Amino acid sequence: MTTQSVLDLLKEEIVPAQGCTEPIALAYVCAKAVEILGTTPQKIDIYVSGNIIKNVKSVNIPNAGGMIGIEAACAMGAIKGDASKELMVISQVKDEDLDEVREFLNKKTIKVIHDKTDIPLYAKAVVYSGDENAMVEIKHLHTNITKIEKNGKNIINRACNDAEFSTPYEQREKLTVKGIYELAKSIDINLIKDLFDLVVERNSTIAQAGLDGEYGVNIGCMINKNIQKGIYGDDQRNRCASFASAGGDARMSGCSLPVMTTSGSGNQGMAASLPIIKYCKDQGKSHETLIRTLFFSHLTTIHLKSSIGRLSAFCGVICATSAVSGALVFVEGGDYESISMAITNSLGNISGVICDGAKASCAMKIATGIYTAFDSSMLALSNRALHSGDGIVGRDIEETISNIGVLAKSGMKETDNIILSIMEKN
Repeated sequence: MTTQSVLDLLKEEIVPAQGCTEPIALAYVCAKAVEILGTTPQKIDIYVSGNIIKNVKSVNIPNAGGMIGIEAACAMGAIKGDASKELMVISQVKDEDLDEVREFLNKKTIKVIHDKTDIPLYAKAVVYSGDENAMVEIKHLHTNITKIEKNGKNIINRACNDAEFSTPYEQREKLTVKGIYELAKSIDINLIKDLFDLVVERNSTIAQAGLDGEYGVNIGCMINKNIQKGIYGDDQRNRCASFASAGGDARMSGCSLPVMTTSGSGNQGMAASLPIIKYCKDQGKSHETLIRTLFFSHLTTIHLKSSIGRLSAFCGVICATSAVSGALVFVEGGDYESISMAITNSLGNISGVICDGAKASCAMKIATGIYTAFDSSMLALSNRALHSGDGIVGRDIEETISNIGVLAKSGMKETDNIILSIMEKN
């Protein structure tokens, strides 16, 4: 894989977003439909996949005054969204705008339709005003518009992509842990520094907000308080878990601060970055080492997620923290074999963690994954690893990653349906 193709991949996969990406995607598709309609809608029909329902049901929407759910996300985008800002679509909504949003919601004119599509990430918004209507559809990616219509007529001057990724999948297939490791050591730092400086700045800011405020179950803050009390040890494992999960606390509970996402998820972006940021700072590592390690962590996360897809019953944070396992070995000068051992140890340990929607407990899963990442990396640095034939562990790291993809896409498909049916009862 060429350096330029890797840079293109990073540009696609590491982007800013405010709030959980699934409700923001609904706000975006509704805002875009209203833009095409040209006026405030009287009613909205929103068609969504099961995975969208799962990830929007229980998560707070930023700038929404505590509102949650599909209807609220759609109303925020339709009434006050700016589609040109994509995943920052409702970033400019103010408290004084919410009366208008609530007034629209109170009319009960948003109809939610569960589309039984096989596409995990799917949404279609149809907005109406009098005899006029407009439709916008997204597939696979949170801002990937595949169809736009107005009054039943196609708008043909729109670039549409009906593939799961904007960059060619053939390029993603060339990714390997070994290739990522070698490139992380050799790439011109100036090609990646600006992007990962932004990752450090934005993700650290929301993590600190999670430590300072009251969000969700506050697991990040709880770990930190117990460190101060001497109940937990004041060590890297606990400090990194606290810092990273605090970001998840804030993001899942409606904090309006933006995060840098990875593979379509802010939680994945924070899980892939925050423990590395904290570790490198506390260990006195150079800024260049930090940037190279973040490059390794994020690109390995992308590699893992490419085999799984954007949304599934497989918790995406586990992909990110498995990448962190290898990154912790990388930052300590470990070789490719040790890095592969670390990632294998994590994947062989906690690959059964389910994604049961976006909510406060995502922060707990971040903490769990980071604790596992430390255990896995320390085992690898001691030359200890799970072996081929130990459950889903393959003959090498790439076969193990391939096995994870099969597990997530095929093995956990029915799990996804059952999770959704359970959530719909509550």
